Amino acid sequence: MILTQAHEALRTAVRNVPADGWELPTPCAEWTVTQVLQHAAGDQIGYAAFITGGPLPEENPFAPSGKLADAPEEVAERAMKASADAWATVSPDAQEVPVPVPPNTMTYSLGIGACALDAAVHAWDIAMATGQPSPLTPAMARELLPIAEQHIEPLRAYGVYAAALERQDGDDDVALLLRYLGRDPHWKP
Repeated sequence: MILTQAHEALRTAVRNVPADGWELPTPCAEWTVTQVLQHAAGDQIGYAAFITGGPLPEENPFAPSGKLADAPEEVAERAMKASADAWATVSPDAQEVPVPVPPNTMTYSLGIGACALDAAVHAWDIAMATGQPSPLTPAMARELLPIAEQHIEPLRAYGVYAAALERQDGDDDVALLLRYLGRDPHWKP
């Protein structure tokens, strides 16, 4: 399942951040690794909250403070567990699942895919910022690109995603996904 794979990518990226890596810059302009983690965790909690009616993130995921109250792995695990547990309560046949992104309801397939996309791309951001290998596999990227194409455009108007970058000759599936999300697949700190 794509959400499980995306969560594992995020888990691996967070686990492998070196002790001195939390303040490094990331592909998310003006955000450190800590802030990307806060944003990713907040988004996962946001999906859980919309599905279950539970609490929203304590901090605005779009204005992360850069200060963690708990260990990074605990922050990530708590958020991913909330998200996975919430999605487990939704029928795969559901046509209108409440989600924290416009239009605020999606089919199960699109919603869980959007949640996975968020975790996977921020896993990539953290990994790239800290010199790790890409956690995005070609298979994940192939599954996530059509999901991104269905729900990203309306979000660009809110400044949530940068404009798509032009495709390049030789782009693989991962590069195509990243460029669509406004990320340079060859980004370096």
